[in-house]
Amino acid sequence: MNQEFSTQDVAFIENRGSNIEDVKKQFANFEKGFPFANIVRPASKEDGILVLDNDQVAELENEFYFAIENKKIEKFVPASGAASRMFKDLYALLEDELDEKQLEIAEDFLKNLHRYPFFEELRDVLNKNGYNIDYEISNNNLKLILRYLLDKEGLNYGNLPKALLLFHRYDNQIRTSLEEHIIEASLYANNGKESFLHFTVSEHHLDLFKQKVSELLPKYEQKFGLKYIITYSTQAAYTDTLAATENNEPFRDENGNLLFRPGGHGALIYNLNNRDADIIFIKNIDNVTKEQNLTPTITYKKVIAAYLIQLQNIQFQYLRMLKEGNLDPMTLCEIMDFAESKLMISIGEQPSEEELFELLNRPVRICGMVKNEGEPGGGPFWVTNSNNECSLQIVESSQIDKKNPEKVQIMNKSTHFNPVDMVCAIKDYKGEKFNLTKYVDPNTGFISTKSYNGMTLKAMELPGLWNGAMANWITIFVEVPLATFNPVKTVFDLLNRN
Repeated sequence: MNQEFSTQDVAFIENRGSNIEDVKKQFANFEKGFPFANIVRPASKEDGILVLDNDQVAELENEFYFAIENKKIEKFVPASGAASRMFKDLYALLEDELDEKQLEIAEDFLKNLHRYPFFEELRDVLNKNGYNIDYEISNNNLKLILRYLLDKEGLNYGNLPKALLLFHRYDNQIRTSLEEHIIEASLYANNGKESFLHFTVSEHHLDLFKQKVSELLPKYEQKFGLKYIITYSTQAAYTDTLAATENNEPFRDENGNLLFRPGGHGALIYNLNNRDADIIFIKNIDNVTKEQNLTPTITYKKVIAAYLIQLQNIQFQYLRMLKEGNLDPMTLCEIMDFAESKLMISIGEQPSEEELFELLNRPVRICGMVKNEGEPGGGPFWVTNSNNECSLQIVESSQIDKKNPEKVQIMNKSTHFNPVDMVCAIKDYKGEKFNLTKYVDPNTGFISTKSYNGMTLKAMELPGLWNGAMANWITIFVEVPLATFNPVKTVFDLLNRN
């Protein structure tokens, strides 16, 4: 598609900070679509997923603080999304007519309302407006309760980010997921004096984040004896994508302007690219556990970080040797064996020294993988790209062709699940930052159907942060315990955490 835009369109695009040629190239994907991932086989134990024994875990955990000495460690938490999807089932209960399943959900919600961590806050806001929560529950006044839970007249939970919602109930306090992330970071993302955290947030919620953090820090600086360096970034407007009509024409708003929409979490590769740390932990905002249950999480954070640094030290040594050149065949075989057996790089035919250098000189990530127990979402696979290169990738189910029986069979054999538990090294052997945008596979985006003012549109998401945005990184998978994965995807998950 050679999409032409008016002079006014071009000015509108450029004022957003976008490049017109990039927008045209991107928009063409609506017509041609994105190819399915060519999964070859699932990654599994002894075929792409490393399973550490108890001795290895203990050794790496003990090595952690020696490994990170003189390195800047940071925790990077994507936290920009609103919690509206978390309350999708509750919003459905506001409809006039409910089916049998929805009536069961409504009954169960009211029955367990007192167990939710936000119960006291909800009770107080109802009381402030002249309502008694026990009376409203006993009279099944569900819509009133939901209105004060979800809307601006009450707690506004339907419009707040997950980070600022109450997640966990303790004996003498209730904590948000933001607070739990600060506590968790205190136990590994620090140099003994300072703890570094970075949150990606929406511009609309930035002041709320800063206010909450300023309330929390004095308490935890005293508790852990650390100074917290907390920074924020928002998704830049130039990472938004142009929406399309059902006929693959540019979608325009009521004023005739082109409609751009957020490009999904894949846009955060630009935020990550602006960080300046040696080792970066990435974990989703809704994946936190109570403080007393943190031991497995902290242990494996240290373990996979120590293992990454251990591998990186060898990688850097070999890169320096390759840079000098003229290596003997035995040394080249040693380097290739390390690349294949430890860095999980498929070498293929005998590469030159220059080619081997390029294969090794890339950002590295270790991704924790948990055993698959039916959770929806991505998993680890061996994937072949358009250049017939095979590598380890995290693949979402939506990237797999469900009409292809062979691919479905491969998908169904997957033994592990991606909990988004990563540790990343974004600097090269000279200590210089990689340009992470060079390692994105642009052919791994998503197209979905959305609506705008009652009109249907097609929206495009950029290659996902841990999918296509990191497709050309060196990727290593390590099995981590299921206890490290505690997501809150729906409001009902809060009951299992309290």
